[in-house]
Amino acid sequence: MCFLDYHQKSINFAVKIKTMHIDRTLRPVLQSCMGKGKAIILIGPRQVGKTTLFDTIAEAMDDIPLMLNCDEPLVREMLTNPTNEQLTTLIGTHKVLIIDEAQRVDSIGITLKRIVENFRNVQVMATGSSSFELYNRLNEPLTGRKYEYHLYPISTQELMSLPGGPIAVKSKLTFRLIYGSYPEVLDNPGEARDLLTSLTDSYLYKDLLALDGIRRPELLNKLLTALALQLGSEVSYNELGQLTGSDSKTVEKYIELLEKCFVLRRMPALSRNMRNELKKSRKVYFLDNGVRNAIIQNYAPIEFRTDMGALWENFFVMERIKYNSYRGYKPRYYFWRTQSQQEIDLIEEADGQFTIFEMKWNPKDKARFPQSFLDNYPVADKAIITPDNYQQYLGCNF
Repeated sequence: MCFLDYHQKSINFAVKIKTMHIDRTLRPVLQSCMGKGKAIILIGPRQVGKTTLFDTIAEAMDDIPLMLNCDEPLVREMLTNPTNEQLTTLIGTHKVLIIDEAQRVDSIGITLKRIVENFRNVQVMATGSSSFELYNRLNEPLTGRKYEYHLYPISTQELMSLPGGPIAVKSKLTFRLIYGSYPEVLDNPGEARDLLTSLTDSYLYKDLLALDGIRRPELLNKLLTALALQLGSEVSYNELGQLTGSDSKTVEKYIELLEKCFVLRRMPALSRNMRNELKKSRKVYFLDNGVRNAIIQNYAPIEFRTDMGALWENFFVMERIKYNSYRGYKPRYYFWRTQSQQEIDLIEEADGQFTIFEMKWNPKDKARFPQSFLDNYPVADKAIITPDNYQQYLGCNF
């Protein structure tokens, strides 16, 4: 079978298992926060379903919510340092206020604080497609007055909410490795390429490009391409600077901003006990495999790829982060490598104990954990992750 025939067959199969309604893991958590006198903040990348999730929760209430989109200049103006009288006029008789892209508003923390303190019968819900810290606009004014959660692209555990959940999880794996897990992509697999192109054509980086200090969008594109091609490998800011025609400090700044815009996730190397450990190394993962592949325009099916090990590693790392985040578990994440090329792909540290993972796309590949690491660190659990067993480490036991 030729490449194009195989590719079309895989897309057609994906269409047949089109995603129906996916119940988000955070829905009952957010519902339990309603009516407790605090703002509910939901952050995460654009297009992961933050507004849809808030709409679903609001639909269960009698009141029609007031929806305000802060991408609109007039809305930003209305929410920038309003008086209580102006807020009273704006909110009217609504009992639920949903503010989209709240990070776009100057002094949004102060505005939300006023609503929480002065409109006790109003439940305010706000979304952000970048960390509010990116603009220094939220945390201090809302200390003790907010619940904050992170929403990701669809998780493996969330696919289990579909009818025939185990079948959906298994049948969508190869599709998700190539096209990712954004809700609209899963719902419209036949349009996956166009949707991902639209998402990665500056829209995903809209908040970053709006910053005054970002004056080189061409550097952003070069950097993302370089990082996509180095997926699964350690990255050097100096090397990336040479590849992109920049310097290491600028590269580090851009990567930090891309992390705050929920495009990338940095992971440091663990180095504490052993002399030959790599100390200042780091890896960079993409929050979504589809975004990574869209950046380099490589949607080749798995049988024709040379980067399946890196895609599998990126996929499991992010799925594990989603799973831990949704269950309120917040370990520190690391990888480990020595000068003699001993390595561990993923380490979770919590309560002084380590859980370690090694990812292997081919279940037949031999793998074992370095004895030197086991001798020097308190390992509570360890696992070799393959397509045959990964579900059980993501809350999907079947």
